[in-house]
Amino acid sequence: MPRSAGTVAAGPKPSWLRMRLETGPNFSLVRGMVQGLGLHTVCQEARCPNIYECWGDRTATFMVLGDVCTRSCGFCAVATGRARPVDPQEPEHIAEAVRHLDLRHAVITMVDRDDLPDGGAGHVAAVIRAVRRRNPECEVEILTSDFRGVERPLGMILPEGPVTFSHNIETVPRLYPTVRPGSRFERSVGLLKEAIRWRGPAARPLVKTSLMVGLGEGADELGAIFARLADEGVEILTVGQYLRPTLLHLPVARYYHPDEFAALRDQALSLGFRHVEAGPLVRSSYHARRHPESAVSHSPLDRAAGNP
Repeated sequence: MPRSAGTVAAGPKPSWLRMRLETGPNFSLVRGMVQGLGLHTVCQEARCPNIYECWGDRTATFMVLGDVCTRSCGFCAVATGRARPVDPQEPEHIAEAVRHLDLRHAVITMVDRDDLPDGGAGHVAAVIRAVRRRNPECEVEILTSDFRGVERPLGMILPEGPVTFSHNIETVPRLYPTVRPGSRFERSVGLLKEAIRWRGPAARPLVKTSLMVGLGEGADELGAIFARLADEGVEILTVGQYLRPTLLHLPVARYYHPDEFAALRDQALSLGFRHVEAGPLVRSSYHARRHPESAVSHSPLDRAAGNP
């Protein structure tokens, strides 16, 4: 995809990356709930630009297994180091938060826990089980690590019935050594393929992944990875702009214009994805509760026929 006339090289953030900073009563409610139960959210730990909008909409992405990651990715603001002991009360605390916030779609993500024999898969399963037991009407979306070295971790997680399974590819294979030095592209694709093989007659879970742009990837590389993921059967894709959390993290190579994100969305949909969310501030969990409904209602045949 060629660069549009609006493409901006790395430097001051362009106007379309301005964020809404509104802290109404719902924002305060979510913040108080998170703090009161001693929970962690990716909204805070990863410095998500959409925290004010999502918390204002009484939506949060809960991060389990602590707030310290055992890996050190070049893009991520989550703290890295020696992880703390797992909190056995965390599943019930998250289930309580979901109940009080009256969520209809709860997103559960995790830090990498390479220090645990199962990579944290058993704890993730316990969280899903607790949320579904106390909130039977709530859909659960799970966003996991790649569980490096753990054999068939999804056998512990997917029987708990999440509506969506997500694992983020993050970037193109060439950039993995600097962007995701503890990860491997083929390992991540393999995990997505394993989730696809788990699908039952109800076509669940839907399988989702996310990419960042602006790290130095090329248009041909993006096209190739879109095609690969679509061919493997991934249904939902989100694409957003990489934003440098601190000066210690990887620099932004360039900022994509909103028109470029629209072109990326059209390109991905033409390849067969059933739902694509693409935009400067899009993150994996942004508008997450809308993704399953959209994916189910729009098949690849609809796209090929030109239907919305």
